Amino acid sequence: MDKRQLAQRAAPIALLVLASVSVPAMILSPNGLERLRRLEAEKEQVDEEAARLAQEIRRLRAEAKRLKTHPAAVERVARDELGLVRQTEVVFQFKE
Repeated sequence: MDKRQLAQRAAPIALLVLASVSVPAMILSPNGLERLRRLEAEKEQVDEEAARLAQEIRRLRAEAKRLKTHPAAVERVARDELGLVRQTEVVFQFKE
């Protein structure tokens, strides 16, 4: 067997040995499987936060639409959040 045939047979075996050593080393290293799990947990948290924010955006858009189309909604906000009253109303304040 000449050197060329020997190299052709040894190359796949060397590659297999290299892979069998390096793959477990990469998986068990700090940048391997442990990091993957941390990143997956972080992604799950980010996805939950994104879903919560999307729901909040939908709620705020619905409220903005109500404020644009319903005068009673504008009045409610003016009374509840800004403390405004009509000119014809009398305000009584009681001590608690």
